[in-house]
Amino acid sequence: MGSVNSLNERDLLVLVIFSGIFGASIVFANIAAGIKLVDFLGFVVPAGTIAYSITFPITDIVDEVYGKRKAVYIVWAGLFAEIAMLVLIGAEALLPALEPDMQADYLRVFTPQVRIVLASIIAYLVSQHHDVWAFWKWREITRGKYLWIRNNASTTVSQFLDSAIFIFIAFYGIESMDILLNMIMSMWLFKVLIAALDTPFVYLGVSLVKRYTFKQPLQLTGINDNISNDKVVSIMGD
Repeated sequence: MGSVNSLNERDLLVLVIFSGIFGASIVFANIAAGIKLVDFLGFVVPAGTIAYSITFPITDIVDEVYGKRKAVYIVWAGLFAEIAMLVLIGAEALLPALEPDMQADYLRVFTPQVRIVLASIIAYLVSQHHDVWAFWKWREITRGKYLWIRNNASTTVSQFLDSAIFIFIAFYGIESMDILLNMIMSMWLFKVLIAALDTPFVYLGVSLVKRYTFKQPLQLTGINDNISNDKVVSIMGD
């Protein structure tokens, strides 16, 4: 695989934008998850689940266009965003507020986030790295065809790992086991539904990125997703 220096300015801009959206989704999902649970279409899920679900199609698009290594870079960027949020929350908690009530309000809102973020980091590392790896393995199996299979097959298992690990670490001892299992299944099924719905957007994202970076003309309905452009091959390498 080529180095980062092999990317042109348009490629770098695409990766920076995806990294920004990815990091913002991770941070918002962590903050919202510790504040409340929501009932959405019969699914009991932590707030922020939709925001977190956005991260998987992002890595799938990057994986498809730029290769596994660049997708892993995005995952690590998201991890640093989570760690930075955890450090900032802790640092702000050490600063005295003008009034005791304000300090109590801050701690009440953000103290649970420490456990949420730790749970999220562990679940995040396992699920996102599995997603990148599984997407690439499915790419080899399908020989570069059938993007919808790679997108959904990799995400379905990854989302289950993420939901189970996150829920148990974040809410064990706070909610009963029945509620935990209900949350895991609801959260997973909800994410699988989101993954199925985002498939057209993954196709669109891949096509737009390839068009913007001059990798291939815009093709929204093509089933054969082989990347044959010499420029793409020089970037992806492995």
